[in-house]
Amino acid sequence: MYIGERPHKCRLCEKTLKDKNSCIRHERIHTGERPFKCRFCHKTFTQKGHCTEHERIHTGVKPYKCRFCDKTFTQKGHCTEHERIHTGVKPYKCRFCDKTFIDKTSCIVHERIHTGEKPYGCRFCDKTFTDNAVCICHERIHTGERPFKCRFCHKTFTQKGHCTEHERIHTGVKPYKCRFCDKTFTQKGHCTEHERIHTGVKPYKCRFCDKTFIDKTSCIVHERIHTGEKPYGCRFCDKTFTDNAVCICHERIHTGERPFKCRFCHKTFTQKGHCTEHERIHTGVKPYKCRFCDKTFTQKGHCTEHERIHTGVKPYKCRFCDKTFIDKTSCIVHERIHTGEKPYGCRFCDKTFTDNAVCICHERIHTGERPYKCRFCDKTFTQKGHCTEHERIHTGDKPYKCSFCDKTFRDRASCIKHERIHIGEKPYKCRFCDKTFTLKSYCNVHERIHIGEKPYKCSFCDKTFTVKTSCIQHERIHTGEKPYKCRFCDKTFTQNSHCNVHERIHTRDKPYKCSVCDKTFKENKSCTEHERIHTVEKLYKCRFCEETFSQKGQCSAHEIIHTGEKNYKCSFCHKTFKDKKNCIYHKRIHTGEKLSKCRYCGKTFTQKSHCNMHERIHTGDRPYKCSFCHKSFKDKYSCIEHERIHTGEKPYKCRFCYKNFTQKSHCTVHERIHTGDKPYKCRFCEETFTLKKSCKLHEKNHTGDKHLKF
Repeated sequence: MYIGERPHKCRLCEKTLKDKNSCIRHERIHTGERPFKCRFCHKTFTQKGHCTEHERIHTGVKPYKCRFCDKTFTQKGHCTEHERIHTGVKPYKCRFCDKTFIDKTSCIVHERIHTGEKPYGCRFCDKTFTDNAVCICHERIHTGERPFKCRFCHKTFTQKGHCTEHERIHTGVKPYKCRFCDKTFTQKGHCTEHERIHTGVKPYKCRFCDKTFIDKTSCIVHERIHTGEKPYGCRFCDKTFTDNAVCICHERIHTGERPFKCRFCHKTFTQKGHCTEHERIHTGVKPYKCRFCDKTFTQKGHCTEHERIHTGVKPYKCRFCDKTFIDKTSCIVHERIHTGEKPYGCRFCDKTFTDNAVCICHERIHTGERPYKCRFCDKTFTQKGHCTEHERIHTGDKPYKCSFCDKTFRDRASCIKHERIHIGEKPYKCRFCDKTFTLKSYCNVHERIHIGEKPYKCSFCDKTFTVKTSCIQHERIHTGEKPYKCRFCDKTFTQNSHCNVHERIHTRDKPYKCSVCDKTFKENKSCTEHERIHTVEKLYKCRFCEETFSQKGQCSAHEIIHTGEKNYKCSFCHKTFKDKKNCIYHKRIHTGEKLSKCRYCGKTFTQKSHCNMHERIHTGDRPYKCSFCHKSFKDKYSCIEHERIHTGEKPYKCRFCYKNFTQKSHCTVHERIHTGDKPYKCRFCEETFTLKKSCKLHEKNHTGDKHLKF
């Protein structure tokens, strides 16, 4: 027989073969004859060698051992192909490209990518495949057959490789080690993909854009964004997905299945990745470190988003405006402002939200749940962010620094708000007027003035408020709660800001400085009002006359002259007052309370201002200087009255005649001539007087005391 001669022809087709045995084996394809039967099961084969190799599955015999490692095989061909992993030999080359392969079958299957040939067709649908093994696995989707069973549990698989990989979960075997680090994997493919993180290789390129990927699956899923293909449909609803894994996770919403359980607590998850990330809360592991600072994260995505703070990259742009975002979720939530979409509804009321996280926090108002507890005190919170910000009160941590000055802040929002003072930015405009604001919340509160909305109602009375904090502070009047305590004394306050201002009495801190002169103040409001003296700015105008004031309180007090209104009544007597402050001072006459004590002697006073003036007797301080001469005074009002000698100003006019006075008290005494009012009565007889001094002098006649003080 000559080389290449094929003398044996199949009786059933035109195919010719070089030897008789090969021809007999071939004809069995046509006849369906399978004369060789396994001794252990009912499986039959066309060739004896195939039957022998199959029986080794039952006997466990693996007679072929690798020359380079301890691995053994049931077939010689499998052993030979395996040894090529060690030697690197790839003898089979593609006819269409330079790619080479360890075995001939892999090469043939690969070449079909170039030729487009898909000779293996599914028996149940029209789908075709380049590889018979892949076709067989596909048909199992239709038949439901899962012939490969795990040796350790009851889980079954359509492919042997999947079963082998699964069993490694039980055995803990991770045979594939990264060449660049110590990480090991159960699957070779996972190891190869991981190594690309080190090498930076992204061999899979999108057909529609320039984006590249580490693995083919990610590339295929990405391309579906361009094609719009969503081949995976939920079994319970009409929702479709580009990725099968995402579809499976979605279906768990319907089934309630949460197959992944935390090793440290009883919490369960729908996704393994979520479970792994959660367990890092227990272990404290934060494997992802920022490239620009020392901050570490439990999730890679969080680290990537954080790094964009340093780089300034905001890759996600709103479809409706020019606003850009660090993360996709924030962009999606923002776009709902434009579309008006609020897909998340509260389970307890009709309120809807653009953001699921905000909806969950809102529902806690109904349930009363406050899952986040401060590590330093017993205070609990509905949101983790609020808890973190609160803990910074204890730690003193202020991680957010102003880009324009050295001021630092506990929370990012406060820092952003502060920076707008430097740049003058007020991005939020009122819908009803031209007023602009640095924060959206300020704008929302302001707009309620126009619409008259007061959504926050006191739990104890019918009073309503535009701001929630104002309502909370008001309710403390009813409850008597004063949660803020001075660090230096036992005094407590309803508001933190009031406590801070009070503590400055002890520390003598005056952080607010006038921009025109060197005068300093404990409160920003007082400083602002003081600066109007220099600018002659009087923003507040009386509703009844043309007089203007630099302070709202002064304007309100002045208007009471017109209205005659005295809303504040002493609880000990029937005396009424125009303003609350004077009423409080008056009550101290009844209670004997004198809160302000002189630092130099033991004298006490009902009012802080009186104490300050008294201390100037000890210090000799006369801070108020006449603008026209060198005379100085202990108190402001004495200085003002003195200056009227120079200016000739007499601002107080008698209501009954044209006479004017430099001091209000002089005008009041004068008017008693017209009214006949004599408010001071002798303690010993019925005689009355217009002046207190005259009354005291008269009483000496009764007592005979020439040294009576008044």
